[in-house]
Amino acid sequence: MEKVKNLKNGSVALEITKGTIFSLIISMALIIIFAIIIRFANIPDGWIMPINQVIKAVSIFVGVLIALKGSSKGFVKGLIIGLLYAILSYLVFSILSSTMSVGLTTFTDILFGSILGAISGLIAVNIRKR
Repeated sequence: MEKVKNLKNGSVALEITKGTIFSLIISMALIIIFAIIIRFANIPDGWIMPINQVIKAVSIFVGVLIALKGSSKGFVKGLIIGLLYAILSYLVFSILSSTMSVGLTTFTDILFGSILGAISGLIAVNIRKR
């Protein structure tokens, strides 16, 4: 019985890790594409932040959708994936930009990522049930 429990916990950890990594990869790819578009198109500055939020939302949703194979605890698994994505993406992009400042925006991004992950997890497990 203990082996089955450890296997289940391992698969949950694997789902969360996989979802977080996929979300980060998707986000990096979309940010690169967006940076190229910004370089050649005349996009107003006011559009950059909303588009970045859409990129985060799409990244989390797709990462959760790809990773969650089980049909239970989608809310919790998605919440954790969103939380880890938000923290790790903050760290990665801070390192890439050589600036690291923690403020209200950082905390709202983490909250946004967590909520989005939870919602994505609920959607993902309900899609799998059908």
